[in-house]
Amino acid sequence: MLSIRRKPMMIAFAAPSGAGKTSITRRLLTMDPALRLSVSWTTRKMRPGEIDGQDYVFVTQEAFDKRAAEGGFLEYAHANDHAFGNSYGTPRDYVDDALAEGHDVLFDIEWQGVRQLKAAAPGDTVSVFILPPTRAQLEERLNRRGQDDSASVARRMAKANSEISHWNEFDYVVVNDFLERALQETHSVIIAERLKRERQPALETFVKGLMA
Repeated sequence: MLSIRRKPMMIAFAAPSGAGKTSITRRLLTMDPALRLSVSWTTRKMRPGEIDGQDYVFVTQEAFDKRAAEGGFLEYAHANDHAFGNSYGTPRDYVDDALAEGHDVLFDIEWQGVRQLKAAAPGDTVSVFILPPTRAQLEERLNRRGQDDSASVARRMAKANSEISHWNEFDYVVVNDFLERALQETHSVIIAERLKRERQPALETFVKGLMA
C-alpha cells in the first residue's frame, strides 16, 4: 500500500461537560492506530474508575505549579481560572515526542486550552467542538454517568452556556446525538485534514515522479 509521508497534527476537542468528548476521543484511539492521546495533568481528585496516567496524571498543586513555571505545559489553566477550582495542563514533552514519531495527537481539553494551542501552533492544530442535541439530554448524561453529586451537576449545567458560546471559534462542530455517527463524523474530519496538501510535504516529489 502506497504511503506518502505527511506532517502530523494536533486535534483538539472541547465541549460542555457531558457532551461526550471523552467517549469520542477514547473510541477514536481504538479505531485509528496513528492517533495518540495527550493525557493532561490535573490537581482534581481522582473519580471512581479512573486510572492515574491513563485518564489524567493526578498531581498536587505544588507539582503542577512547578511544571508550569518551568514551561512544561503546552497549555494550562490554574485553579483560579477554572470554574471547579482545579488546575489542568497539557505536558509538552509527551506531545512533542508523539509528533516527532509521526503520530497525530488528540486533546480532550476545554475551549481556553484550545485557544492557547491554536495561538502557539496555528498551522498544526485542528479544533473540534462537540455539542449535545438538547440541554435535557446533556443534564441526563451528567446524571447518568454518576461522577458528580446533584450540586456539581447543577454547576456544570450553569456553566454549559458559557462553554457553548465559544462554538464558533472552532474549525469543526459535531452534534453528538448518536455516538456512532459522531465517531464517524469526527474520524472523517481527521482523515480529511490528513489529506490537505500542506500536511503532505512529500507530495511534490511524488507528483514529479509521476510526471517524469
